[in-house]
Parts: sequence; structure tokens; C-alpha cells
Amino acid sequence: MKRTVLPLSAALLLLPLSACGGSAEAGDGKNITITVGYQSKTINTVTAGTLLRSLGYFERDLNALHDGHTYKVDWQDYATGAPITAQMTAGKIDIGSMGDFPLLINAARGRQLGKPTHLVSVTGYNLRGGLNTIVTSPDSKLATLAGLKGKKVSTSIGSAADGTLVRALQRAGIDPDKGIEKLNQQPAVGASALSAGSADALSQFVAWPGLLAFQGRAKALYDGAELNLPTFHGVTAREDFAKQRPTVLEAFLKAQAEATDYLHAHPVAAAESVAKATGLPAEVVYLYNGAHGISTFDPAIKPQLVSALKQDVSVLKSAKLTGDIDVDSFVDDQYVKKALRADYAKQLSSPPPAAASEVWPKGTEKTLSFTSPAELLSYVKRHQNGVRAVYVPDATTGTLWFADKAVWVADGKQLLPFVAPATAKAYVDGHGGARTVTYADALGRAS
Repeated sequence: MKRTVLPLSAALLLLPLSACGGSAEAGDGKNITITVGYQSKTINTVTAGTLLRSLGYFERDLNALHDGHTYKVDWQDYATGAPITAQMTAGKIDIGSMGDFPLLINAARGRQLGKPTHLVSVTGYNLRGGLNTIVTSPDSKLATLAGLKGKKVSTSIGSAADGTLVRALQRAGIDPDKGIEKLNQQPAVGASALSAGSADALSQFVAWPGLLAFQGRAKALYDGAELNLPTFHGVTAREDFAKQRPTVLEAFLKAQAEATDYLHAHPVAAAESVAKATGLPAEVVYLYNGAHGISTFDPAIKPQLVSALKQDVSVLKSAKLTGDIDVDSFVDDQYVKKALRADYAKQLSSPPPAAASEVWPKGTEKTLSFTSPAELLSYVKRHQNGVRAVYVPDATTGTLWFADKAVWVADGKQLLPFVAPATAKAYVDGHGGARTVTYADALGRAS
């Protein structure tokens, strides 16, 4: 397998750092600056980044501490988790947010350099793995993972999307090291490569697959939820900072919880806010972060997510990005427990919301939910000029997708949507009389 040169941010992460002294905390003793690293366009971290920043909850809660200090928050926006980790281990960022695989690299680098960090909360997650998707160009003839053998596939090595690619290929009987030509690229570069035809497929994380599908630049080949293995984003903090300023970290986590509550109470307004800050279409943000979106938000560090982290270590080790990682020592939920108090136990055991079909009518800040895709299609058929976006959950995995980008199956009176063609074919093969139909045909069949 050929691999391109690591992007600069990843390369810097893998090189030993020189003496890393100092602290992100700046000030004169009374006036203190807390530095937060976040990724505005990694929209499953918004409750610890973009949305939280816009709401001002962290600053408000810091001012309410009344501990003799005056606090200022320095929000630093990054494209990936790698530079956040580099800055944290250099003592220049106190709190950061990133995806699960970058979190593990964060843990490994922190231990290696004697600057340990800890996972202190979760932002967005999907218990089946639906946050990652493999897509192809709209006119591609590829319909299954088996078709990727010998093809060029773009991904970001060390990311959860690469983990999805590796595992999916293994299940399809393809050696991920020799069976494909892997292009190690940043998401934007990979998206351009897919459009230019220099990559046959792209495996990426939120929000790239949904964005490219929405723009008509890609179609889904593989739904990461088929792996049925959780993937998530979370918050990491430097150990020395957490010990020195526990009330500040608790204030951050309390503010994160409040931002989560806001997202749940105002999902459309939250999507519009994040869209304005990032330049992403609000319809794409809502696909992931909406009321029935692909991502579920709560700060609790669920056992399923810790278990998934432990399983992820082997993927990073095989890519020679880390050695062994003590996940149990990396996870530290004491601060979020204090911040959420009795609510923590409730969130720890809370199930994700049930999948549902949704329509976002034009000119409103409320969506309409339907109990079945057929009911949704019936509404859309009657209001085609008044619809901004239409979402349906995959009939097998529950992953939400744009209705006009889904693969539809007619089975008697049932109209069933699927993210990827392979899962639709699997259903058709197992149900006599069922067949795939176009979206227009599905609309036409709706009563």
C-alpha cells in the first residue's frame, strides 16, 4: 500500500517535542487566561467549542466563581486534534476537544512527554459508529466495499474515519495495508481528490460525508454504523491544570452541560448558530446535531465509549502511531461528576433518542417528525415547494441521511430508506418482492 507524506500537523505530533515548560494559564496572579482548543468544523464537539463559545456560558460561570480572580477565555480554533495535542503537551492549551482516535494519541503523547492529559467528558457520539462514512463520487460504479480492492482511497491516518475504513475492509476480506492504495490526506484535500478523480473513495468523519452528499459531490458507499462499534468526540484536559484549577474545569463542564441542554431545547437554532460560525450549511449541521441527528450529545463518559476506546488502540498500534495506551488511567470522570451532580447518573444510563424521519419546512425554526418514512414522503409530496431539508433514518442502522440522497426500497406498501447501496441490496435479497426504487418513484408511491 502506498501512503503519502503525513500532513504537517500529524508529522509534528509524531516527532519528539523539545523541552515543554510553561502553562497555558496566563496572567498576573489575579487576572487569569484559560486557553481552550477546539475544532469549529468538527461539529460533534460544538457543546465544548463553537456553540459553547457563542453562548458565553463558560465566561459567565467563571465570573460566578468569586474566587478573587478575573478570568478571560482564549478560544483557539484548529482544523484537527493533532495541533491541539501538540499545544497541550507544550503547556499552551488547558482544555481541548477532539475525536476518539485523536484522544488516544493525546493520551499517548501526554504520557510519553510527562505531561499527562485526561478524558474528562464526552461531547457527541453514536453508539453504532454512524459518525464516519465512506463515500464515492456521484457517478461511481462502486456499490460494495469489495469493489475498493486495488483502488485509491483517501482518509486521514490516525483518525476515527481511518479506523472505520480499516475495520470495514477487514470485514470485507480486504487487507487494509495491501488491498488498497491509501492516500493520507486532510479531509478538504481528500474531498478535492474525490472530485478530481484522483481518489476512488473517501473515508471521513463528520461533517464531510454529509456535506459532500448535500452538495451533490459524493454518494455513500458504506455507513460506519454497520460496524456497530461506538465512535465519539470528547474533552481532554491537562492533568496539572485540572489539579491546579479544579473549579475552573468544573465550571467548563457545567457550561458544556448547559450548552448541551440548549442544543436539545433549540436544535434548529443551534444548527443555524453553528452554521453561521463555520460556514457549513445549516442543513448539514442538523443532519448530525439535530433532534434525531446522527450524533447524540451528553457529557457522561459511558462504559460503551470507554470499551470502544480500548478496542481502538489496536488500530493505532498497527498504524505505528502509538504503543500501548492505558485507557483506564486516561479516563477521569471525577470533574464532570462534580459538575453535573445527580444528573450525571441519569445521563450515564440514558439511551440515545429513537430514530425518526424529519422535515425542516422553509421559513421555520421547528422541524416536523414522522413515525415512518412513508408518512414523511406523503407530507413532502404535498409540500414539495415548502421543504428546506428532509431526513430519514436508515432502515437497518438508524443512521439519519438526506431523503433525496438515500437508497430507497419498496417492499409492498413499505418504503424503506438506506444510507448505502449494499445494505439496501441485503434487505432486497432477504425479502421476496422488494426492490430498489428512485427517490422520485418513492415520492410517487406515497399516498
